Amino acid sequence: MTGMPMNWAHELERPKDKPAVAQISTRLRILGATLRTIFILAILVIIVEVSRPQSETIWTAYDTPADLVRMALGLMVGVWIAVQLFIMPKDAQGYRTWLYLGVVGVPFALICAAALWWNYLNV
Repeated sequence: MTGMPMNWAHELERPKDKPAVAQISTRLRILGATLRTIFILAILVIIVEVSRPQSETIWTAYDTPADLVRMALGLMVGVWIAVQLFIMPKDAQGYRTWLYLGVVGVPFALICAAALWWNYLNV
């Protein structure tokens, strides 16, 4: 019976169609990273606005279980999204995906964040 060598993962090569990070065009990297950052920040604003207590302040939210759960979930999701902000794509396809997603997602996320913020200011 032949076994798999212990260093089989180190022997694998990068596929020929996936360029290294240095081979990603500067324009694609800047546009993809910018749209990704704007999108993630808009999502963070939405999470903060939605996870606020409905009828109380932050300091009395423990009195109402629904507000406490909303704040706890908002904190966990917000931390997870904030961590994702610092994990950049590793290849050109990742930047290209964020470029395509950003063209559609950034305006929608900004409109949602602005609508929530406007509602908060006028209540």
